[in-house]
Amino acid sequence: MNEETLVFDDATLVRDLCGPTDAHLVLIENALGVRIDAKSNEVTIRGSDHARAQARTVVEQLASRLESNLPLTAADVEGLLRIERAPIPKKTKQDTGNRSLVLPRRTIAPRSATQGQFMSQLASDELVFGVGPAGTGKTYLAVANAASMLVSGQVERVILSRPAVEAGERIGFLPGDMKEKVDPYLRPLYDALYDVLHTDFVDRKLAAGEIEIAPLAFMRGRTLSRAAIILDEAQNASIQQMKMFLTRLGENSRMAITGDPTQTDLPDPRQSGLADALSLLTKIEGVSVTRFTGEDVVRHRLVGEIVRAYDARDTMKVPGA
Repeated sequence: MNEETLVFDDATLVRDLCGPTDAHLVLIENALGVRIDAKSNEVTIRGSDHARAQARTVVEQLASRLESNLPLTAADVEGLLRIERAPIPKKTKQDTGNRSLVLPRRTIAPRSATQGQFMSQLASDELVFGVGPAGTGKTYLAVANAASMLVSGQVERVILSRPAVEAGERIGFLPGDMKEKVDPYLRPLYDALYDVLHTDFVDRKLAAGEIEIAPLAFMRGRTLSRAAIILDEAQNASIQQMKMFLTRLGENSRMAITGDPTQTDLPDPRQSGLADALSLLTKIEGVSVTRFTGEDVVRHRLVGEIVRAYDARDTMKVPGA
């Protein structure tokens, strides 16, 4: 078994890299089949040439994050491991691993190669589609990117929207004024905003209209300029609604559309505006698509297993399923 030793300038950095009771090193060892020992300012990696090279890349990227004063958690280690094992070119992996969004309450880095691609497209393209199963971070990353653009002054406002469609059940009459009636449908967007920005900042921006969270039906007739615009759960927008929303894009604005084409709650799934838009628009310059899969699920481990189980069942078309 071959070995190599990485030497760093700071023993404290190596301690933080190892994690509590060497938990970060254990994650790398179990994922890549290597042995890692850390002592003072040195990290020694033992294993096959290929596994050792992968582990070295992960360790170096962890060190780079710490040197940049970015936080480091077990989830970050797992994300870098997922990126390193993905079948994509090495340069792309490095670009993906180094990308991050620094926000007042969170520093967000990709936890899969697909997340890295999505973050790159959000930064460069005017209209970005992020499609795939639940738990892959589509909505969260889109909201975080919009929040970052607002904080940095790239846009003057953030517009977040969702179709107000019930997920397979009829909840009946909802009490209260219009805001109270539609808020349950939009709660995931509020949750993402409050997770990356301070509560008082979000509340001030909401009161000033610089952050707006509204049902899709409220978008008709508007032109959204100098804004970061997101349509979430887009599979529940009809073809007519999707066309209406897409044509709201104004000067110096960016738009992100997220959803799962396989999970529409419309009475007729064939009328889903997301699937229709994907078939029509993906070859237009300035439009990009990131397709997430069950391998990109970054929630609890079981969520990924659940998504893969349903995907396998649907692919096989088991009778009676």
